[in-house]
Amino acid sequence: MQAGRPTGPLVQGYEVIIGFETHTQLTTQSKIFSRASTAFGAEPNTQASAVDFALPGALPVMNKGAVQRAIEFGLAVNAHIAEHSVFARKNYFYPDLPKGYQISQFEIPVVQGGSVDFFLDGKPCSVRLVRAHLEEDAGKSLHEDFIGMSGIDLNRAGTPLLEIVTEPDMRSSAEAVAYAKELHKIVTWIGICDGNMQEGSFRCDANVSVRKPGEPLGTRREIKNLNSFRFMQQAIDYEVRWQIAQIEDGHAIQQATVLFDPDTGETRSMRTKEDAADYRYFPDPDLPPLVIARDWVEKTRAEMSELPRVMAARFVKDYGLPEYDAGQLTQSKATAAYFETVAALSKQPKLASNWVMGEISRRLNGENLDIEQVPVTAPQLASVISHIASGTISNNGAKQIFDLLWHDPKIKTLVAGSFEEMNANTSALIEAQGLKQMSDTGELEKIIDDVLAANAKNVEEVKAGNAKAMNALVGQAMKATKGKANPAQVNELLKKKLG
Repeated sequence: MQAGRPTGPLVQGYEVIIGFETHTQLTTQSKIFSRASTAFGAEPNTQASAVDFALPGALPVMNKGAVQRAIEFGLAVNAHIAEHSVFARKNYFYPDLPKGYQISQFEIPVVQGGSVDFFLDGKPCSVRLVRAHLEEDAGKSLHEDFIGMSGIDLNRAGTPLLEIVTEPDMRSSAEAVAYAKELHKIVTWIGICDGNMQEGSFRCDANVSVRKPGEPLGTRREIKNLNSFRFMQQAIDYEVRWQIAQIEDGHAIQQATVLFDPDTGETRSMRTKEDAADYRYFPDPDLPPLVIARDWVEKTRAEMSELPRVMAARFVKDYGLPEYDAGQLTQSKATAAYFETVAALSKQPKLASNWVMGEISRRLNGENLDIEQVPVTAPQLASVISHIASGTISNNGAKQIFDLLWHDPKIKTLVAGSFEEMNANTSALIEAQGLKQMSDTGELEKIIDDVLAANAKNVEEVKAGNAKAMNALVGQAMKATKGKANPAQVNELLKKKLG
């Protein structure tokens, strides 16, 4: 553990220590050492070549696209990109490993060091990375319980992976999940992984141990293949409670690989955990060392798009947004792009942020949609927000217009054209729906005079310092205008008339 690193919350007097190994499937069209396809969902064993099987005479050839993606990740996390790295054979027997070994990297990985930075409960956190190395995936065992047989699908064998390994820096399941979400955001943002956890493109293994504060690190158990953030937190929490109970009962923790059963909410041991020596690593004789020229790295650096943490800092600086807003808006490239378009057209960045994080997010979550599927275009939302800012429509009225745009294709077609045309069309729609805010000060003053005359008791209470009575008067005025008055203007006129 890094000297001076703060400790996390204690669980029953124990400190929780968590490290992560994450297998990210790279977005290449072919495998890491062969031309076989990596497409998901093909019939079993239709995408495995002689190289993937390691048949005699079939030699692996490095996929340049996989190396390119490793370089991009290293730059994204401020890591060192090794100019010279080596592939090794990791030897173990498992039915879905046709070669009897896995080609990976051991002593000299391509990406070394780096960190992943994020916020948890508004506080900055940083998890140090040990390495990220290239390797091939194994196949998949299929267990058909209803016929009592197992099969092997080797379509995944040879699929390119970047395994990202952290230091044991995390101190709670919440911090571990926050790290995993940030890592997921980084690899999908830069496009090296599609992040589909259900299809196995982003698989996390959590190494969990506990210890009394100040004691040496405890024996870890590795929870394999956590494929959802919700299960990740449940699995770690259960494993922590189980380890503490074992220690308290006088039992020693045995190093092991465990699986999480979401049906029972429990982890169960799968096999004893091997150490590096058990795998008998040695350099792969069929693959020369991987050499990455500095100009390749610098060319990649120059061509990479703006990273989420850099974009978030720009949102704070250029748009005056709080750090929380900036972090939420940069959860995906599509969300950030949608916000920037709305902010630029409406010239109301904070209102744009509130709507994207609020109404847009709420509706997308409720209908299980992605931001790319949002029915209301960014210019349409910008037009609605512009009318809020000008005082033409209230926030509640704007939500009614927004609802029409979301659900009614005819309305959506009407509010179209250039942004100037769209604004004119939005104005006409507001007028047609009877949602235009009252702008005649003289008319509003008359209504407020009537409200004051009819609510003498509330008037006396306001003069006596009762704030709730003022709210009651505002409510009466809004009711009298059928919600068409500007609440801020109503407040201002009431205060003026009440002295």
